[in-house]
Amino acid sequence: MDHDHYSDAYIGSILTEVKTVAIIGASANEARPSYFVMKYLLNKGFEVTPVNPGQAGKEILGQMTCASLADLPGPVDMVDIFRASAAVPGITDEILAMQTLPKVVWMQLTVRDDESAAQLEERGIRVVMDRCPKIEFGRLSHEIGWSGINSKTLSSRKPQLGNGFQSFGIRK
Repeated sequence: MDHDHYSDAYIGSILTEVKTVAIIGASANEARPSYFVMKYLLNKGFEVTPVNPGQAGKEILGQMTCASLADLPGPVDMVDIFRASAAVPGITDEILAMQTLPKVVWMQLTVRDDESAAQLEERGIRVVMDRCPKIEFGRLSHEIGWSGINSKTLSSRKPQLGNGFQSFGIRK
């Protein structure tokens, strides 16, 4: 996998297949990016479980926070990492120790660890690094253009809506 360039089909397939997400580093502070990414994903119909040892047992956006991946109430399709790149190898070990492996590990903007990505991919887990699912969802659904942001797509066509919230506008 070329982690410097992801095709729209690769990102789009992940965002349409994933239903459950664990966000490592989720914050209760509404000014933090992890907070509004979590809020966005919840609003799009994803089931999201925040993972933050400092918030364990408390709710973030109405969702009970777990201390670690080992404490998740059930399997998740995707682990979204909001931690520094230096923390990724330890998180990778936690992921590979999970009883049911996630289908995807997503590392947020500026987060990258190629060695961890290779380990995860060897176990059949798809990896995205240095990207944000909120931004990618908005870009692929052309929703990001609604707020005046240049999505590099110029069209006078009315957006084609998919079925349900998660597939809203994302075309494969």
